[in-house]
Amino acid sequence: MHSSPGPQGPGDLHLHSVYSDGTETPAEVMAAAGRHGMRTAALTDHDTTAGWREAADAATRLGLTFLPGMELSAKHQWRSVHILAYLFDPEDERLRALTDRIRSSRMDRAQEMAERISADFDLGWSDILAQTTDGATVGRPHIADALIARGYVRDRTEAFSRILHPGGDYYVALYAPDPVTAVERITRAGGVAVVAHPAGRGMLPHGVMQQMIDAGLAGLELRHRENIPDQVRQLRRVVEERDLIVTGSSDYHGQGKPNVPGENSTDTAMIERIIDLGRGSSPVLA
Repeated sequence: MHSSPGPQGPGDLHLHSVYSDGTETPAEVMAAAGRHGMRTAALTDHDTTAGWREAADAATRLGLTFLPGMELSAKHQWRSVHILAYLFDPEDERLRALTDRIRSSRMDRAQEMAERISADFDLGWSDILAQTTDGATVGRPHIADALIARGYVRDRTEAFSRILHPGGDYYVALYAPDPVTAVERITRAGGVAVVAHPAGRGMLPHGVMQQMIDAGLAGLELRHRENIPDQVRQLRRVVEERDLIVTGSSDYHGQGKPNVPGENSTDTAMIERIIDLGRGSSPVLA
């Protein structure tokens, strides 16, 4: 940990690297955040902490504050729910057991989807692995990249809207815990849980959100390009009633998505609240 007068904003607390479904290394992601004026950045790859060390080293060189993070997959009924986790203990046994199970399910799911797709397209498992980095969480984006490389689709958007669509014949569901359990595991591991893009693609029922807050949910990512303004207004009432942290982030993935670091950001006061709450790991201060 490096001495500093404290974290500074603006911060982008939702960034992805090649260790999940991004296209850049953790060091490149930190450099992109710095180029776009961020003073604090969090790496939040899906269900993995594999990129933390590289990101922390790069952030230090760039003079950025680094928040160790992760985006944990959860599910309520049919609805996918993503929980951003900050400053948790990466060695916590119960949380690791959960992320191990999710990653194993992702691998099994990717292999089964690849098998289904191969019946109609000249695409093998080796094509998908060629699109991943060692230690990466294999997922649908890597299948999409393999389809692009083979010339079957132009980009990830087309892949997800056609061949990889949840309503299609090739789709396989992913295991994910319910969001209350996800929040409990993060909080018990000393982490700070924030719901990613909570006002987009179907808002959680009010009762479920309250259960998550009772389980330790600390905040909501209300500034995100996928959020719907009317739903954000509803959630701001919950924020005020329960004194929640509000974050803003880009959900940057590198190439293939239009998201740009810092297009939405988190201010210093909220970053400080996250750091004050986190007990499982430490921020790396510039």
